[in-house]
Amino acid sequence: MDRLKTVRIDIDRWAAPLVAVASLASLAAAFIGEHWLGIEPCVLCLYQRVPYAATAVIAVLAAALPLGRPVRALCLGVCAAIFLAGAGLAFYHVGVEAHWWTTAIPGCAGELPDDLTVAELQALLQDPPRRPCDEVTWRLFGLTLAAYNTMLSLVLAVATAAAAAHLAKGANR
Repeated sequence: MDRLKTVRIDIDRWAAPLVAVASLASLAAAFIGEHWLGIEPCVLCLYQRVPYAATAVIAVLAAALPLGRPVRALCLGVCAAIFLAGAGLAFYHVGVEAHWWTTAIPGCAGELPDDLTVAELQALLQDPPRRPCDEVTWRLFGLTLAAYNTMLSLVLAVATAAAAAHLAKGANR
């Protein structure tokens, strides 16, 4: 039993870099899926990348700049809130895919309007509409990418909030 050692992570030092790595890895996975695996994203899929980009920027700044504990805790708290918003957006997408509700987000329908002019049709040929947001193109164990993103975003929100609380508690000592 003495050989087993507890692994401890210095949250003060590693929380922001870990958030940045998790966010950048999520973006990398999305780009690999799109460009190498041929999984075409819909408009909601693209919107779900924004929280990861935002948290990556905030976390990189929090890790790179000489900030005090209260400011780093605030940065991580903002990241946690952004992850939570991302989970909400991903869950909304799950509902659209499952036809629990419809979406009014422009570009999600994937169909062309009936009253297009020739100029509008030519513009659409240059930039064709994305796939419909309610069309599932990939599943693993019965879950869509939006469902996995919901779970990942929730886990990251909870972990980042815990790290922010730890930093804030230490800052108040």
